[in-house]
Amino acid sequence: MTPTRTLTIALASILAVGLGQAQAETPKQRVHVYNWYDYIGPDVVKNFSRETNIKTVYDVFDSSEMMEGKLMTGGSGYDVVVATNSTLPNLIKAGVLQPLDRDKLPNWSHLDPEILVKLQTNDPENRYAVPYLWGTTGIGYNADKVTAILGDDAPVDSWDLVFKQENLEKLSQCGVAMIDAPGEVIPIALNYLGLPPHSTRKEDYAKAEELLVRLKSHIRYFNSSKFITDLANGDICVVVGWAGGVYEAQQTAKSAGSSVRLKYSIPREGAPVWFENLVLLKDARHPQEGFAFINYMMRPDVIADTSNYLGYPNANKAADTLVTQALLDNPMVYPPQEVMDKLFTLEPLAQKLERVRTRVWSKVKSGS
Repeated sequence: MTPTRTLTIALASILAVGLGQAQAETPKQRVHVYNWYDYIGPDVVKNFSRETNIKTVYDVFDSSEMMEGKLMTGGSGYDVVVATNSTLPNLIKAGVLQPLDRDKLPNWSHLDPEILVKLQTNDPENRYAVPYLWGTTGIGYNADKVTAILGDDAPVDSWDLVFKQENLEKLSQCGVAMIDAPGEVIPIALNYLGLPPHSTRKEDYAKAEELLVRLKSHIRYFNSSKFITDLANGDICVVVGWAGGVYEAQQTAKSAGSSVRLKYSIPREGAPVWFENLVLLKDARHPQEGFAFINYMMRPDVIADTSNYLGYPNANKAADTLVTQALLDNPMVYPPQEVMDKLFTLEPLAQKLERVRTRVWSKVKSGS
């Protein structure tokens, strides 16, 4: 899954230093955090370090595959990591994560019970993960450009918009992009074909491959961050991407005084819902500081600031009164129940099938 903002994507890592002066820092007063790039409120790390006198070393990644690969090799040096729900079973099975001591997480009581139940698909009994932010993957589009090309009856509420070749070929005139996320795009394609999004049949992946390869020549690029600026600037008109990314494109365009009408659709055939989670590594060198960081992120005011900044909903029920009303009322951020009912949760595949999916994605991107 995943989250993007363009202002700090160029940063490979961010170092935030604790500002407490009264207490001399000891070697253990630090925590190493690994998160999606710019996937946190702008002042959170600084404020945490100031309030706790814990030095926070904060590094970023841009794909779940990168994060999972680094953690699976062991000895990453990180304490707290943000992990997408679909990666949790593999990380748990590999013994990468340590169970969470609820006694050290008093802010657990603020979490949304409904989200905790959904998360148990990937983390039974909620033993290892604290839900952080969540979102959906759908279609972001420039309403005026799409209408100009396909007319008033453009199927913006359906995956037909991008999966029917005749539509995609026309829309390629103004530019179509997709996130570089096989764990989301391929389940979407399978679901569109009437197949299980997380099918266990190799032949189903061949069908998804056939569909996506056929469309490849009309897709300008696969990238999980570039689409935000391009959608805001009018360089593309359609993207299969994250709601939060489209929301940011809207805000960017608005700040620039643009009159562009950017919209987001969760297609009627269904779409993925994903959850990003805070986990503590089993080989964490600073576990107590890690618990302190996770507990701080569950504070309603802290997570509300992050939601308000990023445009992603959070998993903290007590934070609802602190999230801006405009965000709460925005259906692309907080979908209504009838839309939520059409969403499917991202799930992991067995390793053998994961390799199949990886090969499919490689062929899709290469177009052959």
